[in-house]
Amino acid sequence: MAEQIKGSMVNGNPTKALIGFTLPMVAGNLFQQFYNIMDSIIVGNVVGEDALAAVGASTAITMLFVMVAMGTGIGCSVVISQLFGAKQLEKMKTAISTALLSILGFSVLLSLLGVVINRGLMRLMGTPENIFADAAAYMQIYFLGFAFLFLYNAFSAIFNALGDSRKPLLFLIFSSLLNIALDLYFVAELRMGVPGVAWATLIAQALSAVLSFFFLMRKLRSIETEEFARFDMELLLTMVKVAIPTIVQQSIVSVGMLLIQSAVNRFGSTFLAGYTAATKIDGIAIVPMVAVGNAASTYVAQNMGAKKPERIQMGYRICLVMAAGIGLLIAIILHFTGESFVGLFLDSDSSMEAISVGASYLSTVSMFYFVMGSMNVSNGVLRGAADMGWFLSSSVCNLITRVTLTYALADVTKGMIIMWANPAGWLVGLAIALLRYFQGGWKERSIV
Repeated sequence: MAEQIKGSMVNGNPTKALIGFTLPMVAGNLFQQFYNIMDSIIVGNVVGEDALAAVGASTAITMLFVMVAMGTGIGCSVVISQLFGAKQLEKMKTAISTALLSILGFSVLLSLLGVVINRGLMRLMGTPENIFADAAAYMQIYFLGFAFLFLYNAFSAIFNALGDSRKPLLFLIFSSLLNIALDLYFVAELRMGVPGVAWATLIAQALSAVLSFFFLMRKLRSIETEEFARFDMELLLTMVKVAIPTIVQQSIVSVGMLLIQSAVNRFGSTFLAGYTAATKIDGIAIVPMVAVGNAASTYVAQNMGAKKPERIQMGYRICLVMAAGIGLLIAIILHFTGESFVGLFLDSDSSMEAISVGASYLSTVSMFYFVMGSMNVSNGVLRGAADMGWFLSSSVCNLITRVTLTYALADVTKGMIIMWANPAGWLVGLAIALLRYFQGGWKERSIV
């Protein structure tokens, strides 16, 4: 029985449980961003500015599919977390098996689709001709590894649903170190250029997915249950109802990036290189706030399953303080060091204009990190409670605000509106999530 309840956050001190659960998630996500950053640093310094721009032009598309993968895993984990909190362990194992089989099939289909539409999608985005070939090659290789990408994200989400955030951390440390080593070998040693970066990422993800699978199977075998079904259509439909809004929400983030990327591309490779470098740093900076939001989601889901709404309200307040405090601290750091960080990605002697663009972007968006953190926590509560309608509404309105402002004012402001569009979207998303939380309807949305 002890093993069955290991990882549970339905008893004990909420602050201790949330901090202990969140810290490995933060570290893990930082390592994930770290190896993404290393791709760009190696390419920008070894190959050049155009190569960095090629990776940047691909990023919006790759992130769309990464977010779909993450959304699929997170959506399934809400159901798994609630079943775990309710101690319906046989049903929980069935849900895990059903999720993995379904995700495998889904990822293979997406991989085939991506290979077919790759070049057309790059054209549609208006990718500059001088970087098109490298960007398309990067994308083609990336699409081939979709099954590993999706399964790895699913494994991580399942571990988190079971209250174990340390295993994903270990896998990410392994993956990041391997990715960096392969980057240096493929790009710096073999001179494979941008395709070398893509191959390094694919191989690192594949090995991490395989390791995650074996460790997850071992954990599930250690949880003693009666025999369980390997696939359950009713459970699949339940997970789909939660997963689809989560996929849409995660995809919305990337759709926003995709549409904004198209606007950025119009201002040339110098502006694009600066923006790419800044968004890489931004991606690392927001990791702790995103992790707190994901931790809130798992915490809420487990306590919804255990029928303990009073613990949810305590956990929400704790997570808000954590996310807002971290956001303000990071904003202060980036205000004084933003230009130096952007300079890591570019040759400071030949790319001063690009560095200036990147530093301005960071200085502006970081002032609103506390808003973004609060929005993520509030949305995490709604997602963990399976209140998917309001959860999705917050995200959709966030996207509409960002894209509308960008396209309405991009030319007039010479691209500078891009720096203000994200904060505006965060404010709108937060307002909607807070409205639902205080209205209280989320308390009635439990699925177990």
